[in-house]
Amino acid sequence: MARFLGVSLAALALPALAATPKEMARWHAEAARVTITRDDWGIAHVHGKTDADAVFGMIYAQAEDDFNRIEANYLTNLGRTAEAEGESAIWADLRQRLYVDPDRLKRDYDGAPASLKALMDAWADGLNYYLATHPAVKPRVLTHFEPWMALSFTEGSIGGDIERVDLKGLQAFYTGAPEVALAADNHLVEPTGSNGIVIAPKKTKDGHALLLINPHTSFFFRSEQQVTSDEGLNAYGAATWGQFFIYQGFNAHAGWMHTSSGVDAVDEFAETVTKAGSGFTTKYGAEERPVTAVPITLRYRTADGKQATRSFTTFASTHGPIIRSEGGKWIAFKMMWKPVAALQQSFGRTKATDLASFMTVAALQANSSNDTLFADDKGEIAYLHPQFVPIRDDRFDYRGIVDGSDPATDWKGLTPLQDLPQAVNPASGFAYNTNDQPWQTAGADSPDKAKFPHYMDMAGANPRGEHALRLLKSPRPVTQAGLLGFAFDSWMPTFTHALPKLMSAYDALPADDPRRAKLAEPILQLRRWNARWAADSVPTSVAVYWGTELWQHVLPGARATRSSPWDAMLASDPATLLATLQAGLDHLTADFGTWQVPWGEINRFQRNDAAIVQHFDDAKPSTPVPFTSALWGSLASFGSKQYPGTKRWYGTSGNSFVAVVEFGPAVKAFAVTAGGESGHPESPHFKDQAQRYATGDLRAVYFTGADLAGHVTRKYHPGEH
Repeated sequence: MARFLGVSLAALALPALAATPKEMARWHAEAARVTITRDDWGIAHVHGKTDADAVFGMIYAQAEDDFNRIEANYLTNLGRTAEAEGESAIWADLRQRLYVDPDRLKRDYDGAPASLKALMDAWADGLNYYLATHPAVKPRVLTHFEPWMALSFTEGSIGGDIERVDLKGLQAFYTGAPEVALAADNHLVEPTGSNGIVIAPKKTKDGHALLLINPHTSFFFRSEQQVTSDEGLNAYGAATWGQFFIYQGFNAHAGWMHTSSGVDAVDEFAETVTKAGSGFTTKYGAEERPVTAVPITLRYRTADGKQATRSFTTFASTHGPIIRSEGGKWIAFKMMWKPVAALQQSFGRTKATDLASFMTVAALQANSSNDTLFADDKGEIAYLHPQFVPIRDDRFDYRGIVDGSDPATDWKGLTPLQDLPQAVNPASGFAYNTNDQPWQTAGADSPDKAKFPHYMDMAGANPRGEHALRLLKSPRPVTQAGLLGFAFDSWMPTFTHALPKLMSAYDALPADDPRRAKLAEPILQLRRWNARWAADSVPTSVAVYWGTELWQHVLPGARATRSSPWDAMLASDPATLLATLQAGLDHLTADFGTWQVPWGEINRFQRNDAAIVQHFDDAKPSTPVPFTSALWGSLASFGSKQYPGTKRWYGTSGNSFVAVVEFGPAVKAFAVTAGGESGHPESPHFKDQAQRYATGDLRAVYFTGADLAGHVTRKYHPGEH
């Protein structure tokens, strides 16, 4: 049955709304209460009289640096990307609109606490004032921002829970097409996520708590800012473009780092659907529950630049929106959707001054996907699990689809905070997370896996966790410089474990096997290698090309069995190990004329333009990067690959913002941002941090007025040019 209606319209795009005299007067008054100070790296230090004033200035400064990314994020989160990019984006927009209903968000805004409404009002005012004072900036779609729009994007992660919904299945269901099997992507996919480490005073040389902030995201995904107010706000760190809170960072007393969690906080329910009159019902125990029908109309840009619409009737069971069909049953998708509480929690944590106040904010339980590493100037440290974890019957495997007609599969409320895995002030003196299981986060003082249901972690172990633990278990006291050394430690444990298998396979070859002579030199170099990356290292190049071939070989089987690809690599038979090595050498030789190429000649950072999807060119300048993909257990991550027309590998994800923070009598921090703060190629801050980024040479953070003194390049109110 077809579930859409296509309608062509001549031109639905609206012109920018002209500001009224009353609006301009309000914006000018807000701007007068805000000061933006730019330092010599282009980073904005924003101060407002109130928190709302600070938000006004914060988002205005972001818009100065990269309005394009702000608009792109809200097109995504409002389900309006197709209005800019065309009909191909319809399905991602529809997925978003299954949850993001503008009318509902407007009601949520109306019912929000007054303090939060003030922040949302200021957020919209700051963006609209930017557009009013920069008429040369031409938004693709969003010519006017309304306060409720802030509720569409509340958490800050690079990809929300909703991205688990498969677009091909969604399209098939809502076009009445036959069911499509969900196919796994068996290409090498760079791990996303992050590293976070906290170290207690008992384990540090100077007796102060330390924090490592190391998100692994797509490059240029966040702005580095400091935001202060006379109401006590003083947060520094990385803010996702378009949001009015520091997502990963610190204030004068405490700091927090989020990593993508392996917790299972979303589920798919197979619904038994029956036609009932003009609608449908689903079976739930002995009941027949009505299916809700929701009309949604989306706009999209046509090939000639005009606008058209496409309308759908979407469906939702009591478990959530219907996202596809499988085996003749409708599949409902259930996830957290608490936009007001999520925005409250995201902003509120930036003002927490110790663990107790941080946990008060966490009690909103509106974080479904982030593990958190916390440290403060009292010497407290903690690993905290996501707070939104539904209680389920652990008999069922929620990694797959569960039977929606069985009430036993349903959620039974949320897990109380005290019943979640956590490590608070562990005796080990440290806690970490590398997107791995929480059962080793604090060494011997970690949560006990046997005491928790299976759904508390679906990630398991990864090589970065092994790497972090080896460093953290050292008895030597850690300094701030030492923690930075941890962040850029060059060991790659994947190869430490895999290379002996390869050597054994080679050594077992018969004396007259032609592979002996052909592979002799690369095997010798790998045998002598210490499994550490370096820009001038040929074995690093050989190992990465070999590892890439082997990973792609084992990945389909590992995904089919839900097993670890790293374990599958180590279990590979000798013939596979040797064949993938030869394939890697052949690839290297085809690309560069020889396999003996230093890694830094291959692995490069390049930023050529302001495009969100970067364009790369071997003929243009680029910077060698010594660290590798997180696949191999490197804590410093650089997700690179070849692109059309390139031989070199260019990075687009991995280390994006790195900071090491010491909570002594005064906060002391060092940081670096991939490329630079500005999204404008003509700016001196477009790629002024590239070399520091590649070498791990972090710059001092100007957190206090004394720090900033002597480093100011401009001080102004919003609207001043």
